[in-house]
Amino acid sequence: MRSGEDARPAVPVAAGERLVSLDVLRGLALLGIGLMNVEYFGRPLRDMGQGLEPGQAPFDHALSWLVYVFVQGKFWILFSLLFGMGFALMDERARAADTDFRTLHLRRATGLLVIGLAHALLVWAGDILVPYALGAFVLLWFRDAAPERQGAWGAALYGLPALAMVLMGALWMWVDPASVADTGNVTDTARRALEESRRAGEIAAYTTGSWPDAVRERARFLVGNLDETLVFEVFAIGVFLLGAWLLRSGAIAEPAAHAGLHRALRFVALPAGVALALASASVAVQFDLEANAGRALLAMSLMLVASPLMSLGYLSWTLRALHTRTGARLLGALAPAGRMALTNYLLQSLVGTWVFYGYGLGRWGQVPRRWQLLGMVALFLVQVVASRAWLARFRFGPVEWLWRACTYGHLPPMRTATARSP
Repeated sequence: MRSGEDARPAVPVAAGERLVSLDVLRGLALLGIGLMNVEYFGRPLRDMGQGLEPGQAPFDHALSWLVYVFVQGKFWILFSLLFGMGFALMDERARAADTDFRTLHLRRATGLLVIGLAHALLVWAGDILVPYALGAFVLLWFRDAAPERQGAWGAALYGLPALAMVLMGALWMWVDPASVADTGNVTDTARRALEESRRAGEIAAYTTGSWPDAVRERARFLVGNLDETLVFEVFAIGVFLLGAWLLRSGAIAEPAAHAGLHRALRFVALPAGVALALASASVAVQFDLEANAGRALLAMSLMLVASPLMSLGYLSWTLRALHTRTGARLLGALAPAGRMALTNYLLQSLVGTWVFYGYGLGRWGQVPRRWQLLGMVALFLVQVVASRAWLARFRFGPVEWLWRACTYGHLPPMRTATARSP
């Protein structure tokens, strides 16, 4: 590898060199993340760790239960696997072209951080791009590790804390489930009052406040949740490394050559994940951390273990379907949306906050779960069609183009050769 001073300048990968399967998986992950996020465009983000919203109609509760068991927590992991694969793929191509990958990657991570901060402060506080960008800087430490070591580190960073939480929750319930009941002391009362005050402030800012009020609330949320972001970072980096291992092992580009691994993901990991998710839901789907922290911790940690197993199963079944004629035709339609996943993710937040927030249509708390989910599916279908139309004329989505400009240090050509021709 030549030094960064002598290395060849890097350029964005051509459309024909892309792994279409990754774009399809990104499109699928985009839908899953939208189905999860739509609830929290019209519900306080501080409720995200509380499970299913109480007081729903039976049909809406059933839909929320299905999303909780089969969607929530599974598709950010799929997106994170893909992020790690993108890191590994970019690294491999940089090595082959003898380009300066470290500088390229640092620019890419910095660009994503700027985009994420703009999203988190100006649009929606539930942003995931900032943690991704921060994790991207850490990934450089693992760049030269062998694929197997990357996979081992990934499994350890995600699996060990998750299993420790399962053990802690089970032990807490076994020793004395009532030991964490409300003691009514002054400290507990003051803490609960503070949490309720923050929750009420969030609701007020997003229902009756102006856009500047919402920006201030988003800034408070970003700063106030730095500790949770750092905890999430450990899990996310673990998933990134698992994704890098999968890509570098050849299991994504050549699944037929890794049939044993994919059989294990489809017929062992996925059923085991579903079983753990159902076990979690049987313990609790609404979490009362004051009255029964042990039960809540056990339910959440079981789901934390279930989610990557299910995500890997979803990934493997998708790759399997792409190798059939019908699957390739149906799932292939998601590829343009996946190529524009960053733009489409931000658009979902823009549309969602405009529909629900007070400075938009003001539908906060007024849309039943069934219409939330149907609306998100409809928006996603529009994005699939619009992405295809856009990419017929342009090489990148608009935000992807901006991100590439940050990464490569120049403005890449935007229009396709077909669109430029007379």
